[in-house]
Amino acid sequence: MAEDDVGEMAAQGLSRSLPLVVVLGATGTGKSKLAVQLGRTLGGEIISADSMQVYKGLDIITNKVSAEEQKLCTHHMISFVDPLVASYTVVDFRNKAVTLIEDIFSRNKIPIVVGGTNYYIESLLWKILLNTVTRDGIKSSINSNENTQTEGNRKEELEKLDSHELHLRLKHVDPEMASKLHPNDKRKIARSLQVYEESGIPHTEHLRRQQEENGGGPLGGALRYQNPCILWLHANQEDLNSRLNARVDEMLKLGLIEELQDFHKHYNEKLITQSRQDYQHGIFQSIGFKEFHEYLISEKSDSSAKEVLLQKGIESLKQRTQKYAKKQNQWVQNRFLKRPGPNVPRVYRLDVTDVSAWDQCVLSPALQIVNSFLQGEDPAIEPLLLDCDETVNKRSSRICDLCSRVIIGDREWAAHIKSKSHLNNAKKKRKLEGQCDLGNTQVKKRLCTQDSKSVKENEDEEEAA
Repeated sequence: MAEDDVGEMAAQGLSRSLPLVVVLGATGTGKSKLAVQLGRTLGGEIISADSMQVYKGLDIITNKVSAEEQKLCTHHMISFVDPLVASYTVVDFRNKAVTLIEDIFSRNKIPIVVGGTNYYIESLLWKILLNTVTRDGIKSSINSNENTQTEGNRKEELEKLDSHELHLRLKHVDPEMASKLHPNDKRKIARSLQVYEESGIPHTEHLRRQQEENGGGPLGGALRYQNPCILWLHANQEDLNSRLNARVDEMLKLGLIEELQDFHKHYNEKLITQSRQDYQHGIFQSIGFKEFHEYLISEKSDSSAKEVLLQKGIESLKQRTQKYAKKQNQWVQNRFLKRPGPNVPRVYRLDVTDVSAWDQCVLSPALQIVNSFLQGEDPAIEPLLLDCDETVNKRSSRICDLCSRVIIGDREWAAHIKSKSHLNNAKKKRKLEGQCDLGNTQVKKRLCTQDSKSVKENEDEEEAA
């Protein structure tokens, strides 16, 4: 064997032993900060996994790393898609990012994936996008965990239909999937219908085959990379909420409103006049557009009215950001900690609640963990324990007549019947039933009184006769 071949094989072996570092965490926990620090220290390169940061523009609202930070460490997958492109999908991201990761590995460097778009990260960690052959013999990609578009506009066409009609169609061709999806979840229903239309195979069957393949498990297909190092930045929710509010205030100082106004004028104004504004696709999904919509279109309003709309938008932005942070943490728990299996990597949690102790509580342990992976050793820091006794969350459908809601999933149902809204509705129902019972009792008493009176009158008449 030639010496060059031996060297190439050795290099490939080394690259395969290198970990794929993934920095997870809710928005505002400092993911980008840690990624840059790791990249500089370890000589790695950063892959952004943020579905909004792929678009050009809106640097403030999408919280992109600054130009100075990008100079400290090589960044990929930021600001390269035209803002008016609404069809950029997780498939496009996966294809480009996997190629970049392979290139980074080939240069014996560590790829560091960082971002808060969960299904982007899933597409890299697991082989969840299957290349299947359609009825016409054309290859397409099918995503097991998140809805996405393939080539063409079929999914968009389906989404224009009524949710009820879509759900009925899905129930006809894939009743099992229909029972797992909420009747109003138009995007996922459309995706499942698209899968069936393109392949002739129910979406449920695609997922079943995926889980049964070698290395598959409860999360679908096998791990794409065999040495993933998952770092989860976690903070106390109350402290994180305060931090997120402060970050919104800082964004406002940096020119958030001016950025939105400029972008609205150049890209969204025309769509609104044509009644084609869409906050469900592309960069217009960014947190901020929908919240400030009324303010952005209120040019003719007086200053006091505009100020009210501005403050309303700011408050909505803060609330939605906090809600999104909770959702991101729930995803980590549900995807990594509550579904044990051969294709679920270990997760190392780092406490970022106390920002003043960053080096001690975050950077130092993160470096220890990654260096242990590089040495092929188990880190001294223990990974989070899996909830092995967690019961399977059956995605069955239930209807709460009290709240007029459809609930999907056993855990979701258990949470719903304990929720404030359900308990309040139950209280109102008991109160109404009590009033009805009281009313019925009073009616009965009146009837009894009238009957007694009638009997007494009859007796008096008989005696008089």
